Amino acid sequence: MDFAFDEKTEELRGKLLEFMDSHVYPAEPVFEQQLAERDDPWAIPPVVEELKAEARRRGLWNFFLPGDHGAGLTNLQYAPLAEITGRSIRLAPTALNCAAPDTGNMEVLAMFGTDEQQKQWLEPLLNGEIRSAFAMTEPDVASSDARNIETAIRRDGDEYVVNGRKWYISGAMNPACKIFIVMGKTDPDAAPHKQQSMILVPRDTPGVTVKRGMHVFGYDDSDHGGHAEVLFEDVRVPAENLIAGEGDGFAIAQARLGPGRIHHCMRAIGMAERALELMCRRAISREAFGKPIAQQGVVQDWIAESRVRIEQQRLLVLKTAWLMDTVGNQGAHTEIQAIKISTPAAVEWILDKAVQVHGAGGVSQDFPLAAMWAGNRTLRLADGPDEVHKRSLARRELKKYLSEGAK
Repeated sequence: MDFAFDEKTEELRGKLLEFMDSHVYPAEPVFEQQLAERDDPWAIPPVVEELKAEARRRGLWNFFLPGDHGAGLTNLQYAPLAEITGRSIRLAPTALNCAAPDTGNMEVLAMFGTDEQQKQWLEPLLNGEIRSAFAMTEPDVASSDARNIETAIRRDGDEYVVNGRKWYISGAMNPACKIFIVMGKTDPDAAPHKQQSMILVPRDTPGVTVKRGMHVFGYDDSDHGGHAEVLFEDVRVPAENLIAGEGDGFAIAQARLGPGRIHHCMRAIGMAERALELMCRRAISREAFGKPIAQQGVVQDWIAESRVRIEQQRLLVLKTAWLMDTVGNQGAHTEIQAIKISTPAAVEWILDKAVQVHGAGGVSQDFPLAAMWAGNRTLRLADGPDEVHKRSLARRELKKYLSEGAK
């Protein structure tokens, strides 16, 4: 097994690392200052657009999307680049036009969109001109089982009528958000996995109400557009806004969530590397009980354990990326679920120890650790909670032995 990055990956890594040092890290305090000075609580700081323009000028753009629409990278080539962006999770992915939920929405439009849908919505998303949101999760049902989704999408002549309530719709408060991909039921009487469909709903359509931004552990995440509660009340859109066909929503969701899960894990490893770096610097610079914190045995244990966990997760993520490239998402299903379960948990442990080493500073706004912890903790819920993935993974393992017993 070859663990070396290929020439193209190394070239892009070099360019991206230089961009992080010269532009992204210096922009972090500017970003915070501009957030504090906003008149509109949901306005995105101007420095973000400056970073996007510079990244695109350097060719650091749309790395996540393979094929002709994107940069043409494989998952294995993208993995180390996504890791680097995770070191500045609030700025770097957006600067490179590689931030969720736009990434998943662009993947859906690239795979399933019509020529007209791609021209109207995919092209401006690829150009970074607009943002988007994915409306799936609902407050009144257990959305971990997508079959529970209650939002109704009903055909009425040349239109579909959408009625439902969604929440934690990431990016929907962003003033640049122009389009929702909405998941709902077109046929409640169909087979369980054929009831759902996806449809494009422009944000300014009559009947769409973005009610409020939901908090995540007290954070409003307004720096990238928050997580909104959205009402759809007799919302009418043209029938041609349907993505693929009626009943294809569940399959589209699976196609969308597979790459998204691995992208989150790639970036989470970058978060862990940044946390370990901050932990080490803090441990060396602070003294307690007559010696540097770095000489305390328990802190050394945390540092060593953090390095081990990062290396373990990186190898598993790279293996998963390689499998996705060679045998497809279905062939890599076990590994995708494995990293979805293990990576956020490992990174959560590292972030927790980094916070502990920083003392009161670790939970403050003066360091990125608390916000990183909150963001990473949500990954154990986003794109399916841990328990759902463990259930599926266990059933797949057991199936091997159940089939043996039937012989």
